[in-house]
Amino acid sequence: MSEQTGEKTPERKSNARVIGWCLSGVVGMFAFGFALVPLYEVFCEITGINGKTGGRYEASATQQVDENRTVTVQFLASNGPGMTWKFRPVVRSVQVHPGESVTINYYAENPTDQPMVGQAVPSLAPSEGTLFFHKTECFCFNQQPLEAGESVEMPLIFIVDRDIPEHITKLTLSYTLYDQGKQAEVSKSDRAQTTTNNNG
Repeated sequence: MSEQTGEKTPERKSNARVIGWCLSGVVGMFAFGFALVPLYEVFCEITGINGKTGGRYEASATQQVDENRTVTVQFLASNGPGMTWKFRPVVRSVQVHPGESVTINYYAENPTDQPMVGQAVPSLAPSEGTLFFHKTECFCFNQQPLEAGESVEMPLIFIVDRDIPEHITKLTLSYTLYDQGKQAEVSKSDRAQTTTNNNG
């Protein structure tokens, strides 16, 4: 009896070690899964790999314009799932000189019989260009409430950086508009207070 017990003890210890390693692996993978999303966001923000543009840009007062180069910037618009608004750029493309501040508008209309709130999320192609495309003002920084049947032109002010590589001659900026739900009627002064986290 004592010999059998002695024989099982190392086996039990070995099993316990294996179980411990497995549990540690599960806990480690679970923690890594939680950390992966913010790490990916940081990586994409640094590299611009997912096409997401940066947040609000503070332009320098001594910003210089490169008159010898032009970059074509195209504008696209689409609606997210279930979003029924009319949403489009007022102009489809512009020619810009790197370093100059440019203003264009997007048009949004709520054709429903209910007040709604929209949120636009930008993406830029090629993704390499995100490091050189700066928004000083953008409707995508805020949620946009619209009453039933109301329409609005929403401004975007941007600068294409003078350091943009020579081989990038065209940028395509697309916005997807998402439904943020219905809300009670709000005054126009209240709308300025309706914001979200900086979406870029």
